[in-house]
Amino acid sequence: MKALVFTGIKEALNYSDFPDPIEKEGFGIVDVHSAALNRRDFWITLGMYPGIVFPTVLGSCGAGMFNGREVIVSPNINWGDKESHPNKDYIILGLEEPGTFAEKVSIRKSHIFDKPEHLTMDQAAALPLAGLTAYRALFTRAQLLAGEKVLINGVGGGVALFAMQFAAAAGAEVYVTSSSDQKIHKAIEMGAIAGGNYKNENWQKSFKKKHGGFDVIIDSAGGPGFNNMIYLANAGGRIALYGGTKGNWDKINPAHVFFKQLSILGSTMGSDEDFKRMLKLISDHKIVPVIDQVFNLEEGNDAFALMKTSPQFGKYILKVK
Repeated sequence: MKALVFTGIKEALNYSDFPDPIEKEGFGIVDVHSAALNRRDFWITLGMYPGIVFPTVLGSCGAGMFNGREVIVSPNINWGDKESHPNKDYIILGLEEPGTFAEKVSIRKSHIFDKPEHLTMDQAAALPLAGLTAYRALFTRAQLLAGEKVLINGVGGGVALFAMQFAAAAGAEVYVTSSSDQKIHKAIEMGAIAGGNYKNENWQKSFKKKHGGFDVIIDSAGGPGFNNMIYLANAGGRIALYGGTKGNWDKINPAHVFFKQLSILGSTMGSDEDFKRMLKLISDHKIVPVIDQVFNLEEGNDAFALMKTSPQFGKYILKVK
């Protein structure tokens, strides 16, 4: 089969032949129609992820055909029985086990799900990893309730956009931040109430003065700017963090956390039950993932190159068939 093959750190992926997956008990072979890039794939190519092996096929998200059904795949491998956290041997599809940037992928049958009927293959492929991450951060960890005010930091990325869509579907008041006024405008067109540009000096003070504080904040950046999230949180607020693209927290004053009775909640990926609940939310509310651009599989390196500067608003999709 043809695949985008990962053969070396900081090297272009090779569009070449790769061994077909082998039939084995408990697994199904999905004919992949569409796959989605995630920031995880980009970090792996830079060597910034544990468990790197060569050669392999990246890709945690995909939609295709299995036994005549239109399906999507769950990227979870060995989450385990505890909803609170994954097993020590938990891994994600698309590294130790070859992923979806290929014409075929081997998936545990329990992790093959019917594609939501209202979505195209491209749209469905955008869901698994980013949708799961957003769902767990919002609902399982932050316990979002209807009517609460939510701030999504860094809108434009796949997880942040899903979090915005999910929160709105759940009846929350949704606000966003970005370094791009254009992305903020697009988010408002999609239903966000307002947005703040965190590149502006003292943006958090003017934003809070105008819009007040927030009950739930979803963040993927960390870094020095995390202090602004603490500042913007209401008393009793919950901040769910699913990434650290801006690095370590800097000079956080513990008093700002404990006097407000804040909860800072780490979150990454989600359980198998989270995945099922995420699919139900998508189907019940007819949520449509945002796609920025579609590439053919052999153009995958062009999509990876764009991820260096993160200009996208939505997901990059690789069309396999």
